[in-house]
Amino acid sequence: MSHIFERPPLLADERAALTGWLDLQRRILRWKCEGLSEADARRPVVPTSPLMTMAGLVAHMRWTEHTWLEVIFLDGDSTPNPAFDESADEDADWYTGDVPLAQLLADYEAQCARSDEIVAAASLDDVARHPGLPRSKANLRWILLHLVEETARHAGHADLVRETVDGTKGYY
Repeated sequence: MSHIFERPPLLADERAALTGWLDLQRRILRWKCEGLSEADARRPVVPTSPLMTMAGLVAHMRWTEHTWLEVIFLDGDSTPNPAFDESADEDADWYTGDVPLAQLLADYEAQCARSDEIVAAASLDDVARHPGLPRSKANLRWILLHLVEETARHAGHADLVRETVDGTKGYY
Protein backbone atom coordinates (compact mmCIF):
# COMPACT_ATOMS: atom_id res chain seq x y z
CA MET A 1 0.00 0.00 0.00
CA SER A 2 1.74 3.09 -1.20
CA HIS A 3 0.26 6.39 -2.18
CA ILE A 4 1.40 9.97 -2.35
CA PHE A 5 -0.85 12.68 -0.96
CA GLU A 6 -0.02 16.37 -1.10
CA ARG A 7 0.12 18.27 2.15
CA PRO A 8 -1.29 21.81 2.22
CA PRO A 9 1.15 24.48 1.01
CA LEU A 10 3.70 25.56 3.60
CA LEU A 11 2.65 29.20 3.17
CA ALA A 12 -1.10 28.60 3.13
CA ASP A 13 -3.45 31.09 4.72
CA GLU A 14 -5.41 29.95 7.76
CA ARG A 15 -8.49 28.69 5.89
CA ALA A 16 -6.43 26.83 3.28
CA ALA A 17 -4.29 25.23 5.99
CA LEU A 18 -7.27 24.10 8.07
CA THR A 19 -9.27 22.73 5.17
CA GLY A 20 -6.16 21.28 3.53
CA TRP A 21 -5.14 19.29 6.60
CA LEU A 22 -8.72 18.11 7.14
CA ASP A 23 -9.02 16.97 3.55
CA LEU A 24 -5.68 15.14 3.74
CA GLN A 25 -6.79 13.17 6.79
CA ARG A 26 -10.12 12.34 5.14
CA ARG A 27 -8.30 11.01 2.07
CA ILE A 28 -5.99 8.88 4.23
CA LEU A 29 -8.97 7.33 6.02
CA ARG A 30 -10.68 6.49 2.72
CA TRP A 31 -7.41 5.18 1.27
CA LYS A 32 -6.96 2.77 4.16
CA CYS A 33 -10.19 1.11 3.01
CA GLU A 34 -9.02 0.44 -0.55
CA GLY A 35 -9.09 -3.22 -1.52
CA LEU A 36 -10.71 -4.45 1.69
CA SER A 37 -13.25 -7.23 1.50
CA GLU A 38 -16.59 -6.76 3.27
CA ALA A 39 -15.51 -9.29 5.90
CA ASP A 40 -12.22 -7.51 6.55
CA ALA A 41 -13.96 -4.11 6.69
CA ARG A 42 -16.05 -5.44 9.57
CA ARG A 43 -13.42 -7.49 11.36
CA PRO A 44 -12.92 -6.26 14.93
CA VAL A 45 -9.26 -6.35 15.93
CA VAL A 46 -9.37 -4.78 19.39
CA PRO A 47 -11.07 -7.17 21.85
CA THR A 48 -12.20 -4.36 24.15
CA SER A 49 -13.49 -2.21 21.25
CA PRO A 50 -15.54 -4.48 18.95
CA LEU A 51 -16.90 -1.53 16.96
CA MET A 52 -13.38 -0.42 16.00
CA THR A 53 -13.53 -1.75 12.46
CA MET A 54 -12.70 -0.01 9.19
CA ALA A 55 -16.42 0.16 8.40
CA GLY A 56 -17.15 1.50 11.90
CA LEU A 57 -14.47 4.17 11.59
CA VAL A 58 -15.93 5.40 8.30
CA ALA A 59 -19.48 5.46 9.69
CA HIS A 60 -18.36 7.28 12.83
CA MET A 61 -16.46 9.92 10.88
CA ARG A 62 -19.42 10.52 8.57
CA TRP A 63 -21.65 11.22 11.58
CA THR A 64 -18.92 13.25 13.32
CA GLU A 65 -18.81 15.65 10.36
CA HIS A 66 -22.62 15.82 10.39
CA THR A 67 -22.68 16.49 14.14
CA TRP A 68 -20.18 19.32 14.12
CA LEU A 69 -21.06 21.15 10.92
CA GLU A 70 -24.73 20.47 10.22
CA VAL A 71 -26.11 20.08 13.74
CA ILE A 72 -23.88 22.16 16.02
CA PHE A 73 -22.65 24.81 13.59
CA LEU A 74 -25.83 25.27 11.51
CA ASP A 75 -28.37 24.10 14.12
CA GLY A 76 -29.64 21.64 11.51
CA ASP A 77 -31.65 18.45 11.76
CA SER A 78 -30.11 15.87 14.08
CA THR A 79 -32.71 13.13 13.50
CA PRO A 80 -30.84 11.18 10.79
CA ASN A 81 -27.74 10.98 13.01
CA PRO A 82 -27.70 7.88 15.25
CA ALA A 83 -25.53 9.71 17.79
CA PHE A 84 -28.59 11.79 18.71
CA ASP A 85 -30.95 8.83 19.18
CA GLU A 86 -31.47 8.83 22.94
CA SER A 87 -32.91 5.30 22.85
CA ALA A 88 -29.81 3.91 21.10
CA ASP A 89 -26.42 2.82 22.37
CA GLU A 90 -24.03 5.73 22.95
CA ASP A 91 -21.81 4.33 20.18
CA ALA A 92 -24.68 4.04 17.67
CA ASP A 93 -22.79 6.10 15.09
CA TRP A 94 -20.23 3.26 14.84
CA TYR A 95 -22.80 0.62 13.86
CA THR A 96 -22.88 -0.26 10.17
CA GLY A 97 -25.46 -3.05 9.93
CA ASP A 98 -25.42 -4.65 6.50
CA VAL A 99 -24.47 -1.44 4.66
CA PRO A 100 -21.67 -2.30 2.21
CA LEU A 101 -18.32 -0.58 2.70
CA ALA A 102 -18.67 1.09 -0.71
CA GLN A 103 -21.93 2.71 0.43
CA LEU A 104 -20.43 3.78 3.77
CA LEU A 105 -17.57 5.41 1.86
CA ALA A 106 -19.98 7.10 -0.56
CA ASP A 107 -22.02 8.43 2.37
CA TYR A 108 -18.84 9.71 4.02
CA GLU A 109 -17.73 11.34 0.77
CA ALA A 110 -21.14 13.03 0.40
CA GLN A 111 -21.02 14.25 4.00
CA CYS A 112 -17.52 15.66 3.46
CA ALA A 113 -18.75 17.49 0.35
CA ARG A 114 -21.65 18.93 2.37
CA SER A 115 -19.22 19.94 5.12
CA ASP A 116 -17.01 21.66 2.55
CA GLU A 117 -20.03 23.65 1.29
CA ILE A 118 -20.86 24.76 4.83
CA VAL A 119 -17.26 25.81 5.51
CA ALA A 120 -16.95 27.67 2.21
CA ALA A 121 -20.06 29.73 2.96
CA ALA A 122 -18.96 30.83 6.45
CA SER A 123 -16.33 32.92 8.17
CA LEU A 124 -13.87 31.19 10.49
CA ASP A 125 -15.13 33.60 13.16
CA ASP A 126 -18.79 32.56 12.77
CA VAL A 127 -20.13 30.96 15.95
CA ALA A 128 -22.16 27.76 16.05
CA ARG A 129 -25.91 28.31 16.11
CA HIS A 130 -27.16 25.32 18.09
CA PRO A 131 -28.65 26.67 21.31
CA GLY A 132 -27.98 23.85 23.72
CA LEU A 133 -25.31 21.29 22.88
CA PRO A 134 -21.93 21.27 24.63
CA ARG A 135 -19.41 23.42 22.80
CA SER A 136 -22.22 25.01 20.81
CA LYS A 137 -20.57 28.39 21.25
CA ALA A 138 -17.45 27.35 19.32
CA ASN A 139 -16.48 29.28 16.23
CA LEU A 140 -15.88 27.59 12.89
CA ARG A 141 -12.10 27.82 13.38
CA TRP A 142 -12.34 25.73 16.58
CA ILE A 143 -14.68 23.24 14.91
CA LEU A 144 -12.30 22.76 11.97
CA LEU A 145 -9.35 22.27 14.30
CA HIS A 146 -11.37 19.68 16.21
CA LEU A 147 -12.32 17.89 12.98
CA VAL A 148 -8.65 17.79 11.92
CA GLU A 149 -7.77 16.27 15.31
CA GLU A 150 -10.63 13.77 15.30
CA THR A 151 -10.09 12.68 11.70
CA ALA A 152 -6.33 12.34 12.15
CA ARG A 153 -6.78 10.31 15.34
CA HIS A 154 -9.11 7.91 13.57
CA ALA A 155 -6.90 7.78 10.46
CA GLY A 156 -4.21 6.56 12.86
CA HIS A 157 -6.60 3.94 14.19
CA ALA A 158 -7.26 2.94 10.57
CA ASP A 159 -3.51 2.41 10.09
CA LEU A 160 -3.46 -0.08 12.95
CA VAL A 161 -6.74 -1.77 12.06
CA ARG A 162 -5.66 -2.27 8.45
CA GLU A 163 -2.25 -3.64 9.43
CA THR A 164 -3.87 -6.04 11.90
CA VAL A 165 -6.55 -7.17 9.42
CA ASP A 166 -4.31 -8.01 6.48
CA GLY A 167 -0.76 -6.86 7.19
CA THR A 168 -1.00 -3.92 4.81
CA LYS A 169 1.14 -1.00 5.89
CA GLY A 170 1.64 2.38 4.42
CA TYR A 171 1.59 5.99 5.20
CA TYR A 172 1.05 8.34 2.33
